[in-house]
Amino acid sequence: MESINLLVICALAFGAVFILLIVLAAVMRLILSVFPERMRESDTALIAAVTSLASALYPGTLITKVEEIK
Repeated sequence: MESINLLVICALAFGAVFILLIVLAAVMRLILSVFPERMRESDTALIAAVTSLASALYPGTLITKVEEIK
């Protein structure tokens, strides 16, 4: 196999993967627009678990606020 043919095959494979990733990104965008993420209320059991874990790791501290960092 000549090196020119190998270069062409590599370029075609790269292009095919790039196009496949673009198609998958478009499908994901479509799915997310059809089924948007629901904003849910804070889960009290989760907040209690986080608070108790923080209290166990750092005894003597007072947990006043639990926030999600985005």
